[in-house]
Parts: sequence; structure tokens; C-alpha cells
Amino acid sequence: MPKLAVLDIGTNSIHMVLAEVQPDYTYKILDRFKDMTRLGDGVFTSRRLSDQAMMRGLEVIRNLVTLARNKGYERIEGVATSAVREARNGGEFLDHVAQQTGLTVRVITGAEEARLIFLGVQNSVALPEPPTLVIDIGGGSVEVIVGNRETIYQARSLKLGAIRLKDLYLTKTPPSKAMLHELEEAVTGQLKQALGTYKTKRVEQIIATSGMAGNLAEVIYLQRTGRPLQQLNLTKISAKEIAAVEKRLADATLKTRLAMPGLDPKRVDTLLPATMVFRILLDLLRKDELTICDKAIREGIIYDFIQRHHEGIQAERDIPDVRKRNILALARRCHVSETHALHVAGLALRLFDQTTSLHGFGQREREWLEFAAILHDIGYLINSRQHHKHAYYLIKNSDLSGFTAEEIDLVANVARYHRRSVPTRKHSEFTVLPQGNQRIINVLSALLRIADGLDRSQFSVVRNVEVKLGKAVVMTVQVSGDAELEIWAARGRSDLFEKVFKRPVQFITASQDDETT
Repeated sequence: MPKLAVLDIGTNSIHMVLAEVQPDYTYKILDRFKDMTRLGDGVFTSRRLSDQAMMRGLEVIRNLVTLARNKGYERIEGVATSAVREARNGGEFLDHVAQQTGLTVRVITGAEEARLIFLGVQNSVALPEPPTLVIDIGGGSVEVIVGNRETIYQARSLKLGAIRLKDLYLTKTPPSKAMLHELEEAVTGQLKQALGTYKTKRVEQIIATSGMAGNLAEVIYLQRTGRPLQQLNLTKISAKEIAAVEKRLADATLKTRLAMPGLDPKRVDTLLPATMVFRILLDLLRKDELTICDKAIREGIIYDFIQRHHEGIQAERDIPDVRKRNILALARRCHVSETHALHVAGLALRLFDQTTSLHGFGQREREWLEFAAILHDIGYLINSRQHHKHAYYLIKNSDLSGFTAEEIDLVANVARYHRRSVPTRKHSEFTVLPQGNQRIINVLSALLRIADGLDRSQFSVVRNVEVKLGKAVVMTVQVSGDAELEIWAARGRSDLFEKVFKRPVQFITASQDDETT
């Protein structure tokens, strides 16, 4: 499978991701590296990369390129953004990179940067049909893109990066009221001009990407809950919370900022201007919250690489839904029997659809059941013994783009309870969950247990199941052969269903010509 290293030389940080392209043209991230080099410090006032910054950058790049090659990554895609793009000696710096590493780095335009960022988001988040606005605040520039799951409508690169704004407007800490006023005027003016060309009235949500957004979310989540943020992707932060952090940062000394829980010390001077940009954007668009995405330009470069080296992406052609695509990709990486997994998923969904009057759940719970069914056997990758517990671990610790931490937890628990013991107070991972989520897991697990039993032989003998609800739940199972093993297994796994719905379950078999036996 092709291996690709992506080197992102930004104004604030230098990143590298090591990825492996899968047979279905998805990818798997094998490792990540980051160094907040601050390559762009002072560049937006002097128009030059300083000698010290170039030395820091060269050392980091040499180490990362050496590491990638030592790991067998011969293909390295290197890109540089606004600091190198705008510095008069940016070309000189990249010449040094080429001489010392043999790597040719591509300087990308603001428009190309925006395209790659949106490509990363587009393939990681289940975007709706109405337009979404994506904002990425880097050190030198801010990319603002409007698009949906199919296309980009508009994209702009604005000179509002956090290091740039800090260098130009915030010359002391805490800043004066005059500095803050001047900064706000500059940010508002550029955003208004950019947004005036956008069809912003139709924008359904705002997604923020990259490190500034991530660190802001960490600060807010700690303030909100007192706990560290478990999963960054799809975390939501409100306009009110953003404004509160902005005020705290504006009033704080350097020492006070450094003591703020969750604030990255290396962003102590740049988080304030970034937070102001987020707040003003929400004000202008009259939106109440931001959604955080942990995928951006580097993931976009990987997808761009795949597209450029193949006639389209097979996985995307076959499965347009990014969430289901990622679920299937995980199942395939774990070498599950796809025939069995999909058959069990189909049976589980039929049971779900015919028992809605009992459980009262809707489309989102239906999707979670389908995804848990597809993944219920991935634990065999580790060991057949207690593979249900291994499935829980693998799902909880997989990078499932498009899912919140809560959703991953729900899917993992449903898969975990597809066999053996039912959820109980003895299981700490289950008891800490909210009561509502416990009920969801109980119901979906109950359906999955029966569905898995109905394919016990993994020969797809059971073709369909029809449910009749009464004092007892009667399941008429249409079969295409001997289904004795399946009926026995399904009866043995109906315990949770009977406990949850307080009704006995009966099974009737019928051949495909509807001849009841």
C-alpha cells in the first residue's frame, strides 16, 4: 500500500503526518509530529524570515525528513504557506531546505491553501446539503471557505493570521484599549469585505479548523466542565463562551494567561487575536456557535494525492456518506467478514424498523445500530476470546472522522454487548454514561444480539424477519435452508430484548415459499 508523508511548513508550526493509502482509497494515519517553530515571527513587519527562525525551521525539517525516510517513506509532499509565501527571502529558505534534505517544497497560494483545507474537512465531516462556512486561522493568514459536501462555492485567503495580527497590533501585554479597538476595526473590515461576496444567508453552520480553534476549544471545555477535552473533533463552542475567553485574555498579564487552564503556552500571545477573529465572524453572521474539526490542510493534501494518482476515489463513488465510509474502512482494516457484517446489519435494521413503537427511536439511533453491527466482530483482529471486549477497545481508540466522542462511545458499547453478558452495574464503562445513553445501548444491543444470532453460521441462511408485536413478540424468520443453528442462537440471545421490553420472544421459521414449519 502506498505510503505518504505530508510536511506542512506553516507560519506558527511545522507538522508532519505519516499516512498509508488503503486499497479502497481511504487512508490511515500512522504517526503525527508537530513543532511550534514560529517560523513567521516578525516576518509581517520586516517582510523577511529572521536568521534565527530559518535556523529553527531547517533543524526541524531536517529531523522530520530524516525520520520519514528512515521509516520507509520515500514519497514526501512538502508545502509552505503564508510566512514563506510573503517573505522576501522565502525562496532562499526553501533553497536551503532542498540542499540539506533533497526535498522540493511547494509554496501554495492562499486559494490553494483554502481548497486543501476544505478538502480535508469535506472528507472528514458529514456536511449537509446547505452551505457550510469553514474558517482556518493560521499564523499568517485566515482561510474562509463556503461549500457543501459536493463542491466549494467561494474561498478567500485573508491577511488575518494570529502572528500577523499580534505583530501589527498587539505590541504589549495586556494590550491597551486603543490597540484592541484598532485590531477589531481591522478584523471587522476585512471580514465584512470578504463576507459581502458570499451567500452567507444560506450558511447553515460554521466549522473552525487547526490549532488555534483546537486550543480555544480546550480552554472553553475546561472552563465549562472542569475536565480535559476527550475528543476535539465535532466539539461545539458557543459565541458567548468565545467572547468570555477573549475578554479574559485581553485583560490578563502574560503571567495570568500562562496560568489559564488549557491554554498552550506557545499560543500565549496569539490566542487573543485568533479568538477575536472567531467572535467577530460569529457576530457578523449572527451565529451562536462554532463546530471544531480536527482535519484540515494536511488531510486535504492526502486526499489530493489520492485523487491525483487514481481515476477518482472508489470508496467515495460507492459510499458517498463519509461516516459509513469510515466505518467500513475500519471494518476492512480489521479483516472482518464483510458478508456477515453487512447481513447482520441488514437484519438488525429490519428489527429496528419493526419495533419503533416499542423503543421510539429515530434515524440517528438507527445509524448507530447499523455502524455497531458492521463493526461488532472487529475484535477478532486481536483474539477470538472475548472479541466483543476487543471490539469495544478498537472502536473507542480508532480515528473515526465524522463522529462525536459520545457517538463513538455509543457505537463501541453496542458492539461490546452483541454477545455474552448484558449491560450491568458491574460494568464501569456503562454505568458512568447518562441514563438516556444507557437506554439507547440496551435497546440497540438487544436488537443486535438477536440479529447476530440469526446469522450464527455466517451462511446468510436467514433471508428476512417479520415482527408481530403483542403480549409476546413473534418473529417469523424466512429461511433458505436449515436454520436450526440460527434459531437456537437467536433464542439464546433474546434475553436482553425480553428484559428491556418486558415481553417474551417467540421464533417461527418459514421457508422462502412461505410454508410455515
